[in-house]
Amino acid sequence: MESDDRQVVDGGIMTDINVSAARTSLPRFEEAEPLGPEDAEFVRDLAAVLAKHGNLNRFGLCLLHDHFPIAPDEVLVETNDSAARTLRAHVEKADGTQHSKASQWRFLSHALEGQDAEPTGGSCQVLMLCLTQDLCPGGDQRPKGPPRP
Repeated sequence: MESDDRQVVDGGIMTDINVSAARTSLPRFEEAEPLGPEDAEFVRDLAAVLAKHGNLNRFGLCLLHDHFPIAPDEVLVETNDSAARTLRAHVEKADGTQHSKASQWRFLSHALEGQDAEPTGGSCQVLMLCLTQDLCPGGDQRPKGPPRP
């Protein structure tokens, strides 16, 4: 499997990320099992770990899934239009994207075996990058005035 290793700024720390075809192993949205009542103990345990490390208001859960394949040299990026209150996710070439802050990750199974325990050591794979500035198409044509609540 080919991959594109590059560095991004993540929380002020320069981090190596691996953008690879491994993402395609995620289930399609229609097949992904949502959070359910049987996950209550898991959610409590995860919330306790996040609280223990002061990350309860920093990280949460998302349903990992794919809507379409992403090539090994591509990355999913998120942009926003705060005036229109919209988010847009699209694919860009990994070596040409301006997006530099990771916003979604998935855990890699080898991390559970004690390997690469450091946050920048490969225990997570970046799934999405984003910028905090408005980059959605038409964003330059937003009406002037105060931001919407």
